Amino acid sequence: MARFNERTLKAAASAAAAEPQAPDAGAPPRPAPPGASPAPAPRPSPAGSPHARATLALTSAATAVALMTYTAPMVTLPDTAAALHTPLSAQAWLLNGTPLGLAALLLVAGSLADDYGRRRVFLAGTLALGLTTALGGLAGSTWLFTLARIAQGAASAAILASSLGLLVAAFPSPRGRLHATGVWGAFVSGGIAAGPLIAGALPSWRIAYGTLGAAALLVAALGVRPLTESKAPRGGRPDIPGALTFGAALVALVAALTLGRDGWLRTPVALLLVATVALGALFTLVERRTRTPMIDLSLLRRPRFLASSAGGLFTGLTVIGLFSYLPALLQQTLRLSPMNTAWLLLLWSGLSFTVALQAKRLAGRITPGRQLAMGFLLHAAGALTMLGATASGSWVRLLPGLLIGGVGSGLLNAALPLLSVESVPPARAAMGSGAQQTFRYIGSCAGVALTIALVTSSGGDLARGANVAMVVSAGLAVVGAVCVTVLREEA
Repeated sequence: MARFNERTLKAAASAAAAEPQAPDAGAPPRPAPPGASPAPAPRPSPAGSPHARATLALTSAATAVALMTYTAPMVTLPDTAAALHTPLSAQAWLLNGTPLGLAALLLVAGSLADDYGRRRVFLAGTLALGLTTALGGLAGSTWLFTLARIAQGAASAAILASSLGLLVAAFPSPRGRLHATGVWGAFVSGGIAAGPLIAGALPSWRIAYGTLGAAALLVAALGVRPLTESKAPRGGRPDIPGALTFGAALVALVAALTLGRDGWLRTPVALLLVATVALGALFTLVERRTRTPMIDLSLLRRPRFLASSAGGLFTGLTVIGLFSYLPALLQQTLRLSPMNTAWLLLLWSGLSFTVALQAKRLAGRITPGRQLAMGFLLHAAGALTMLGATASGSWVRLLPGLLIGGVGSGLLNAALPLLSVESVPPARAAMGSGAQQTFRYIGSCAGVALTIALVTSSGGDLARGANVAMVVSAGLAVVGAVCVTVLREEA
């Protein structure tokens, strides 16, 4: 991959400038009176106009709330499972509901945002997130809670897929876009950090869900006036057959991975895996025949797009998969309280937030692809450093691994949004964002199910199972680093 792709960003700037802009951001200047000296052109600022700053603030806030709802069950899983009478074999569903909804609908949400309006999709998603999160706090069974979590994931898909599209239109300059995607990526880490803290600090997991639901509704209300609509319509109808086949394939995959912990050679697991492959093939056929596909399959010929997709997939498999279950594991092995677990996890996620916010300073010196490779290798080092920590009897043993992994996670969260915007034509910015994040949450679904299966497969010795899960996570992270490095060199 070449160094910072200036040509791509300039093309994105030209396309974004052609889209509808807010009156204060896009109105042409009045001609100067005869004989008057022309006014000097305004110097571009990474902060952008007031409209651009409002867009960045609102999209970052909504993204943070979406990630808070995603990570809240990390520290409340034992209490939630006890309240809903969820057996150990089904606890993966409590964590996987939101990533399942995200993975199933991110692509279609990105297409809808480009075709029908990014502001419209963003506000609808934020409103839906508030309502579904509040309903999740009222659930009385495992299946009702899982359905609410899937709905939260669908709403979060609308937010995440439309946010980068809104930022592309609001920040047309390469410098401004670098600043905006860096801040947005940092708030991904910030939401991950804040979710467990809020859930652990409140009296119960039900109150936590009510609080997060109210926060999402507040962001939706604040976004009605400042946001300006932008779109890049292709014509045609939404790709409903593609969404249905893709969603069904994901459900079959997650069900197979969840049931596999009781035996990978059993007939139900084999049938679900066959169904996953068949539905995946059907989805490919549908996408080739429809006029407005969820994802343009020709993008698979772009090394940058493949690098972005591989980066998202392995981030989900390794980072999200391990750290989604680690807090519950620490409560069971080290007997930490939910709040103490949240503070410990903050060392990892808070450092990730800080690194992602500062990683924009690496632009021009380190390409996004190289940042991804560095992030994966640091995660692998962090996971290996934590080997034996759950059996040590002390949380102090975890600190070095959490700090190393936090730096790696920050580099990943900073590089992925910028690479996803660079990897597609400017008019398909939301599709590029949706595709990268779809692979991220496909990886998350598989990673969570795999981690729980490995941890609980050692005959009740959770500490030994945790070591196996950490070694596997580190190995997959190294594979991810190799994949993005190879694709970077081909670009």
